[in-house]
Amino acid sequence: MAGAGERYEEFEPPVALRPFVRTIWTYADPDPAPVVQRIAPDGCPELIFDLGAPYEEQGEDGVWRLQPSVIFAGQMTRPLALRPAGPTELVAIRFRPDGARDWLGRPLVEATDRRLDMTDRLRGFSAAAGDPAGQVEAFARWLGDERRRAPWSVDAVVRDEIERASADAPPAERSAAEQRALQRRFADRVGVSPRMLRSIFRFRRVFDHAAHPGQPAAEGWLGAGLEAGYFDQPQMARDFRRFLGCTATDWAREQHALARAIASQTYKPDAGHPA
Repeated sequence: MAGAGERYEEFEPPVALRPFVRTIWTYADPDPAPVVQRIAPDGCPELIFDLGAPYEEQGEDGVWRLQPSVIFAGQMTRPLALRPAGPTELVAIRFRPDGARDWLGRPLVEATDRRLDMTDRLRGFSAAAGDPAGQVEAFARWLGDERRRAPWSVDAVVRDEIERASADAPPAERSAAEQRALQRRFADRVGVSPRMLRSIFRFRRVFDHAAHPGQPAAEGWLGAGLEAGYFDQPQMARDFRRFLGCTATDWAREQHALARAIASQTYKPDAGHPA
């Protein structure tokens, strides 16, 4: 349950952006607990605008550094550790796995496991604090203007494989040469390999199937893991270590605020758009 004043909301993107954007979300907490939040990969890059105090991110060297106020978060293959540095308020565009390539203007693999500073790119953009609907409208309008400046496209082969992975369907049969070509196209348009994206989607499905996302008992985690496609508890436990850096029980006990909100909402299936 959210704390006093805390809110998380997701909004459908405008029709013209739906081939590229999965959702636009907002989050605010005027008095966040000064605890570490573990964020897991979900297969989608994001553009995040901070209206409040930016979060601190823990680097691979263990040092905590303040994030820029505007970041592009590429695909993740490992957990992200954040902690609030003050009152938080965010508005963010969650792209489809392959939806950010033409906006970013560079191969998505260059942003994998990185948060790129986009402050200059969004210089002049503003949104009113405390008005999530207005924030979403402003961000969607800005991105729509960006799309009209240059053509954006969808690679049909890449999108088909993403939709198969999201639906847990077998990949299309391909020759060795075709598979290598797909790997290159995924590196360019998605940022991770087809196999890695399938692993991320399977891990995401654990949260889809959890009876009470964020706080299931150990038995609930095991059942959710089996429904998600894991063979047994040790296999799922390895992915919790890989993608969250802790056990399922530890995550459920420790996570609050943004991490809990993202897990309980983001990981739900996207009806009408598989990926």
